[in-house]
Amino acid sequence: MPAVSKGDGMRGLAVFISDIRNCKSKEAEVKRINKELANIRSKFKGDKALDGYSKKKYVCKLLFIFLLGHDIDFGHMEAVNLLSSNKYTEKQIGYLFISVLVNSNSDLISLINNGIKNDLASRNPTFMNLALHCIANVGSREMAEAFASQIPSILVAGDTMDSVKQSAALCLLRLNRTSPDLVPMGEWTARVVHLLNDQHLGVVTAATSLITTLAQKSPEDFRTSISLAVARLSRIVTSASIDLQDYTYYFVAAPWLSVKLLRLLQCYPPPEDAALRSRLTECLETILNKAQEPPKSKKVQHSNAKNAVLFEAIALIIHHDSEPTLLVRACNQLGQFLQHRETNLRYLALESMCTLASSEFSHEAVKTHIDTVINALKTERDVSVRQRAVDLLYAMCDRSNSKQIVAEMLSYLENADYSIREEIVLKVAILAEKYAVDYTWYVDTILNLIRIAGDHVSEEVWYRVIQIVINQDDVQGYAAKTVFEALQAPACHENLLKVGGYILGEFGNLIAGDPRSSPLVQFNLLHSKFHLCSVPTRALLLSAYIKFINLFPEVKPTIQDVLRSDSQLRNADVELQQRAIEYLRLSCIASTDILATVLEEMPPFPERESSILAKLKKKKGPGKVPDMDEARWNVNGNTEHSENTEPTNKSSPPSLVADLLPTNRPRPASYSPTILSAGNMAPSHPFTDLLNMNSSPAAGASLLVDVLSDLSSPAPAPTTGPGPTDVCEEHFSRFVCKNNGVIFENQLLQIGLKSEYRQNLGRIYVFYGNKTSSQFLSFSSSVTSSDTLKTQLNVHTMPVDPTVEGGAQLQQILNIECLSDFSDTPVLNVEFRYGGTLQNIAVKLPVMLNKFFQPTEMTSEDFFQRWKQLGVPQQEVQTIFKAQHPMDTDVTNAKILGFGVALLSGVDPNPANYVGAGVIHTKNTQVGCLLRLEPNPQAEMYRLTLRTSRESVSQRLCDLLSEQF
Repeated sequence: MPAVSKGDGMRGLAVFISDIRNCKSKEAEVKRINKELANIRSKFKGDKALDGYSKKKYVCKLLFIFLLGHDIDFGHMEAVNLLSSNKYTEKQIGYLFISVLVNSNSDLISLINNGIKNDLASRNPTFMNLALHCIANVGSREMAEAFASQIPSILVAGDTMDSVKQSAALCLLRLNRTSPDLVPMGEWTARVVHLLNDQHLGVVTAATSLITTLAQKSPEDFRTSISLAVARLSRIVTSASIDLQDYTYYFVAAPWLSVKLLRLLQCYPPPEDAALRSRLTECLETILNKAQEPPKSKKVQHSNAKNAVLFEAIALIIHHDSEPTLLVRACNQLGQFLQHRETNLRYLALESMCTLASSEFSHEAVKTHIDTVINALKTERDVSVRQRAVDLLYAMCDRSNSKQIVAEMLSYLENADYSIREEIVLKVAILAEKYAVDYTWYVDTILNLIRIAGDHVSEEVWYRVIQIVINQDDVQGYAAKTVFEALQAPACHENLLKVGGYILGEFGNLIAGDPRSSPLVQFNLLHSKFHLCSVPTRALLLSAYIKFINLFPEVKPTIQDVLRSDSQLRNADVELQQRAIEYLRLSCIASTDILATVLEEMPPFPERESSILAKLKKKKGPGKVPDMDEARWNVNGNTEHSENTEPTNKSSPPSLVADLLPTNRPRPASYSPTILSAGNMAPSHPFTDLLNMNSSPAAGASLLVDVLSDLSSPAPAPTTGPGPTDVCEEHFSRFVCKNNGVIFENQLLQIGLKSEYRQNLGRIYVFYGNKTSSQFLSFSSSVTSSDTLKTQLNVHTMPVDPTVEGGAQLQQILNIECLSDFSDTPVLNVEFRYGGTLQNIAVKLPVMLNKFFQPTEMTSEDFFQRWKQLGVPQQEVQTIFKAQHPMDTDVTNAKILGFGVALLSGVDPNPANYVGAGVIHTKNTQVGCLLRLEPNPQAEMYRLTLRTSRESVSQRLCDLLSEQF
């Protein structure tokens, strides 16, 4: 940078600033500023031409006034004129003024762009840097259009100075973030990768930031960066601190560059080349080894730099999830940080271990730190660290430690911060059911949870207790006895009263033989708390009373007197009044047989996807809830019951693993009396479903329960021999808007999937669960595709073990690369011998075009501008269809997000409409997509409109998405 001469001191500016500082009041300051503005305005309008120094001085004063919070509406042209000066300080002030004050929509943009072009063409490195900094600071779309094609050539030119290369790389990064569609991908992309080999580490650092961002958008174009990044990282971690003296920060060699290189490597799967993979492993081992060395300085900057590199290395180890030794070492290293005196380190260690807990290689290593984590939960002062400790306990929980973890969470719940109580309640409820050894422990745990947490127990939790009790015959008597005893407390929470009222109304007869819990005692116990309840709970208790009339005819007069009282028949709440009148009339005119039919015991609930797990994920945000079972599909020990293969075995504890689920039958909050007497009519309470009185009991859950599917269905019979195999498509459509779940299940085998996608690359973990007690022999699996699909989609399958033990599980990895848009789907073929018979299974693999979406955030203006650009008839596909499912806003939002696009709020003039945007990534091209879903609740219809730059893509996406509603 040129030296600043004495004449550049701008004494007039210094005097003005001094005057402002000496002002005693706001009024005095405003008066002085107005005087100066008038002076500057007169100078600019004067006939005499100002020299460069004067322009610079006055422009600086305007800039200072603006920074004080005052509006500036003149001086812009003078600042632009400074760009043509050959003096560095004058040009610098001109660019500074433009960067701060000039709006991207200004009429002066064309003049500014012209000045920038002249500086970029000057080959003067100082002027080029100023121009590039201005482009990056303003970052407008107009500047991107003007310079996005010129900057890459400056970046890769052989004669460009290092400082200019740095500025060009960071400027291009800024333009790519603000206007990614305007940054061209050309031959320069292959040359920019080689900047990772540059001798100037500043250039390497800037280039790494740029390549990382571009690789996330087009990974194939920058795949060659993997080897160069590993080589550069290796040189850094093996060098002494004196080797990189200019880039050594408190004895840590180039920490910022190391972190950026590790993040770049996280854009790709583990290297396939054995030598490269070995070199990367050595780098990561070296970083882990250095973390064990004594610190070279006691200053916090040293430990911060050292730990930044370490945590990024651990993040890469977790991302690759392929080296068991590294994963265990990373876990042990994080374990040492759990007791570190620095709060931030404890927080980061807990957060990273949550991710490690989901890996099959490191889960056991994480479990060894359970006592430390529990101690952190009890003693940690920072609430955010305590919350991470709860997350980690949730992630490391399995059948071996579930009782200990649930007990500790319940103990902590009594003193937990109110902000995280609801989240802890959800996690305790999930763990208690998922890993219950027997149902009595589960019932005790949930009732204790309601007692402790009370108001923080959501409806989904106590709904699920009732579902479990209704579905399991062997726990019904125990549950009735337990809630009866719990209700005898002088004060009990209303949620406990709801559970007690429902269970006693259904199964109170199982404990009626004991004089201490006779029918009249049960009724008096419930009714003693009636006047203290809210309206929904009173409605539930009235339903329990009419059930009592069916179960215990001897208390019929007592209950009729209650229903006949003025407080019920003339109740101000129409719901309670209607129930009392209809229940009273039903008890008076219905015969015993009719009463027994209408009020018979509720049938078992069908299993569906977890509403509690969904609630927890919604509360935590996407990607924040550890996927316990998705990574360890056999749910840690359920195979101990694998010899019981009858699907109707209701007493098998593993069916507790069936996730915490809502139902398509009435929620226990209230059974509508109108429905009870009139069949399938609309419920009178807003959050009750139709009471499906005629539904037959659903089959109990099988042993390896479908913990992720939307709705369990009858298992197809196993194939009994070789020959033509029908392709199973039964669960295929469920995976359009989700990536994890069970794709196939019969009496022998369960196949589950866990998928992840990034740009045009995908990886599917396939889990094969042997549900029998015998071995599967000659086990093999392969993926077949049509000839056309082979040119559009690459699927690489990893080999599997030919033998699957009884009750065991096998994992296979499928790597997928999307070459171009496609409409067909590959087929997973599984073959094995069971009992001497060859079994063939073919399943449609849920790899659809929408899996390669990258969500794109857009403003309303950008969206409709792009919408108009895609106005060619061939680019739009529109369909109007009848809603197949309830038109629920939250569900629709979740499905659109699961489809892969970004859900844009505040874009459509009609707030009821849903608008989304995304980009389909393939190896050969990228296809932008805009969608608009318009619901009509009155007609129960949808209109779906998709616009993309390719007709075939529009049609395929429309077909996939319209089937989901």
